[in-house]
Amino acid sequence: MTDEPVPLAAALASFDALWSPRIVTTVNDYDVRLAKVEGDHVWHTHDHTDEFFLVLEGELRIALRGPGGERTVVLPRGSVFTVPRGTEHRPSSPSGAAILMFEPSGTLTVGDRHDEVPDHVDATTGHGLPPGLRAP
Repeated sequence: MTDEPVPLAAALASFDALWSPRIVTTVNDYDVRLAKVEGDHVWHTHDHTDEFFLVLEGELRIALRGPGGERTVVLPRGSVFTVPRGTEHRPSSPSGAAILMFEPSGTLTVGDRHDEVPDHVDATTGHGLPPGLRAP
């Protein structure tokens, strides 16, 4: 954990990669991650954890599959949504977005079960920020 504030605008400006989150800080055993997104992620499921999303810029869509069928939640800038554990979902953003997520440290961006991971999606547990914006 850093002992200095991390300006989110500077953190977002420090990388361009899509679907490749950066760890801003940690809260207890959770990573606070920033990501730039555009296009579709991959259908995936986190079996043991919920996934929290906050839209900082743009609009995020999250398609959800459940016993009642498929639906899409639309999150404009400033909106939050939590995908419950065990729910198959696919985030997307046709026009691009910047998002902040809370996930247990070590959680893969593609979950525990997923479709084939396309080249534009980084299957990672998160990357650090550049020096000067450093988080754990």
